Amino acid sequence: MPNQRQNVKRFPQAQGEIEDNQLAVSPKKEVNKKSQLFGNGHGKEFQPKAIQIIQGQEDRLIVRLPFSAERVAKIKTIAGRVWHPKEKSWSVPYTNSAMAHIIKVFAGEPVEVDPSLRAESLHHDGEASSTARATVLSQLQEALRSRHYGRRTEKAYGHWVKRFIGYHCLRDPKEMAEPEINAFLTNLAIKERVSASTQTQALSAIVFLYRHVLHREIGLLGGLIRARKPRRLPVVMTKNEVGAVIHALTGEYRLMATIMYGAGLRLMECLRLRIRDVDFSLNQITVRGGKGNKDRITMLPNTSKEPLLAHLKQVKGIHQRDVREGWGRTVLPDALARKYPNAPAEWGWQYVFPAKQRWVNHKTGEEGRHHVHESAVQRVVKNAVFKAGIIKHATCHTFRHSFATHVLEDGYDIRTVQELLGHKDVKTTMLYTHVLNRGGKGVRSPVDSL
Repeated sequence: MPNQRQNVKRFPQAQGEIEDNQLAVSPKKEVNKKSQLFGNGHGKEFQPKAIQIIQGQEDRLIVRLPFSAERVAKIKTIAGRVWHPKEKSWSVPYTNSAMAHIIKVFAGEPVEVDPSLRAESLHHDGEASSTARATVLSQLQEALRSRHYGRRTEKAYGHWVKRFIGYHCLRDPKEMAEPEINAFLTNLAIKERVSASTQTQALSAIVFLYRHVLHREIGLLGGLIRARKPRRLPVVMTKNEVGAVIHALTGEYRLMATIMYGAGLRLMECLRLRIRDVDFSLNQITVRGGKGNKDRITMLPNTSKEPLLAHLKQVKGIHQRDVREGWGRTVLPDALARKYPNAPAEWGWQYVFPAKQRWVNHKTGEEGRHHVHESAVQRVVKNAVFKAGIIKHATCHTFRHSFATHVLEDGYDIRTVQELLGHKDVKTTMLYTHVLNRGGKGVRSPVDSL
């Protein structure tokens, strides 16, 4: 075997003959294929920083180790292993359980797995691993709901826990610790190049899993490579640009944009408004369960009152028709529907911006109206920005940025703006003061005086 590999390198043959020989003698071709992913593994000076598992020829896996006598002793416990001195790597038989066996042998050490192998491992996952993963996810969901986390947080945390388990080839999280967490988060920063906020969200999900589901505290993540957090300024439209976008909209979408800009609401805060949250006598809107599950009060723009009253008159007609047809019920938060059984059909609990079509509960057959879906509003606003000829990357959230900037421009106190926006820390609101500065921090360019 060694002599054949040397002959292949010393006396080059036709391309087809080389490939035939390599199929029989060496994983070298596959090592070369993966060199961009894991680095060039040839040469005595090469030392991988982590244990690497790469797909080899046919039924073999290539394993590359940072050298130590302890690691060599561990891999020698695997039946069928072969050392390839020229490639400085080991190969082991590739079976459905082989990768899990390798990872178990090197438990507590960072392991890098070829993404194609990881996907194949997930495809060939056994029933026991699937059951264990489902149990962890159900426990995670229960822990999040018992602490009243939002549904979007629940979805995001579930996604990152699945990614974490899948990255380590469906290992039980109980068997993993800081090295595996480091490896996963570092991979997100270096290879997947995610943003700092995305990496932080993944870390928060894993910390929650270990602290509240597995009841273990995570130690120091000393070797973790964090994604750099860039300093970004929000996109802000001028008052003329806001007016151009709003006038490019029609119907209820124009009313939504007016309220988002006029009251500084986030998109979902606007869509989740209920009739009882709008007080026309006090000219105020109560935002229920905003970001961080916090309530706050903001203003109701005077220019929106008459269009909003006309809109609610139409909505009430739709609601009354639904009630006559035996429906007219909406979804209430938490357990309010059990506490107040008749409340879902009451006018005050209906959404200000209901969907055109009734939703159907396929289990019970009940029908009701949810609010307009956010994607519909985002699509319409995007088209309106294009029609208005605005080059800026303006979205629904840009209305909120513009509200904060323009209120500060009008001379209102930053603490007042903080309360209207619902910011926990005034430093978040301070970001808009940077947008206020004209040109280079408000400095007049000397060229303008020539």
